[in-house]
Amino acid sequence: MINFEHRFEAKIGKVAKEVIKKSFKGLERERDSDKIGYYNLPKNSSKLVNSLEVFNNENNYLKKDLIRDVVVIGIGGSSLGTKAVFEFLKHNTKTKRKLYFLENVDPIYISETLKRIDKNKALFLVVSKSGTTIETTSIFKYILKKYKFDLNKKSDSQRFVTITDKGSALSKFSDKYSIKQFNIPNNVGGRFSVLSAVGIVPLYLMNIEVKSLLKASENFIESFFNQKQNNILEKAFFYTKIAKRYPINVLFSYSSSFTYFNQWYVQLWAESLGKNDIFGNSVGLTPVHLVGSVDQHSFLQLIIQGPKDKTVTVLKVEDFENKSKIPNIQLDFLDNTNYINGQTFSKLINEECNATFETIVENDIPADLITLDKISASNMGVLISYYELLTSAVGQMLEINTYDQPGVEFGKKKLVKKFKK
Repeated sequence: MINFEHRFEAKIGKVAKEVIKKSFKGLERERDSDKIGYYNLPKNSSKLVNSLEVFNNENNYLKKDLIRDVVVIGIGGSSLGTKAVFEFLKHNTKTKRKLYFLENVDPIYISETLKRIDKNKALFLVVSKSGTTIETTSIFKYILKKYKFDLNKKSDSQRFVTITDKGSALSKFSDKYSIKQFNIPNNVGGRFSVLSAVGIVPLYLMNIEVKSLLKASENFIESFFNQKQNNILEKAFFYTKIAKRYPINVLFSYSSSFTYFNQWYVQLWAESLGKNDIFGNSVGLTPVHLVGSVDQHSFLQLIIQGPKDKTVTVLKVEDFENKSKIPNIQLDFLDNTNYINGQTFSKLINEECNATFETIVENDIPADLITLDKISASNMGVLISYYELLTSAVGQMLEINTYDQPGVEFGKKKLVKKFKK
């Protein structure tokens, strides 16, 4: 269960109600059209789970339980969402396998990661929506050569799975070499694709509770369109209304388990909302991600006494389901910290969270608090849908195309020119 506590001082008057109503209808049109498909992913991906169960019995290595390393080769939307979910849930997930990500073409990073992987016990997932992502195909080629895989041999081709659009270059390559492929719906963009095969395939292989993840997401989206989550639209209105005064949105998450969820949020928010609007104006909101209590000692000072140009969302876990305590030990010269002796670390981090949130509010900084009752697959499903819906709602109000990324494409074209001179 998740509680959303908004403290924004936004008057929902007549104008606001009209903007919210118009935006909601725009989101309904998106959902009902064939253009934007992420709204239907939780329901549609339930069928994918059935296909994975069949695949698990078809692949010789999986059937014989010989896979110990699952390696995701992908970048951006092809890896961040998967990493966000896995890192959030891994501590209470039972599996003998390890999950690795090859997402950067930094040669040191590639070499150091591959040192930890046993190629004889590995399953490589090549993830690219377009099928031609330069970083992904380059790492894929490197692995083929390094380990001398011959894809004409079934024993080698079964070491790979591809996740891509049907009919893409990677899809055709998979067909040629009889590599198992799972397809991403054409109407689902990379950064919105975590609940498609992009995330569900590796998470299923790592024994994550994907059915709970999907069901919670589906229920939350349904409740939004049944107008039971109006806080999302009100928050989106507030963000767009004060965007020039408060152009920076801070996500301050009080658990290390949120580290990669925060990074997923940054891509979703930045790549979706940093655009030119219908009038040609440059618009957008800048995401900043922090982890408490670590960043109390680095970034909080800027929030409290720096420029008042930030909104803050604090993300909290009520029950860590861990009873570890600070020992009741008296240390010479350190007696001024004895007041915390005997308390749990859970209470310490949550009281730090409460103190931070109260300080932010008392300093008239727009803020809201999202509280999870515990770390669970269902709560992660809700969080993913919450931020995707919020992003789409803000995009509607900014009057932009939330789902393209022309700025990214400019850089890709320049890269091609540099190598084709």
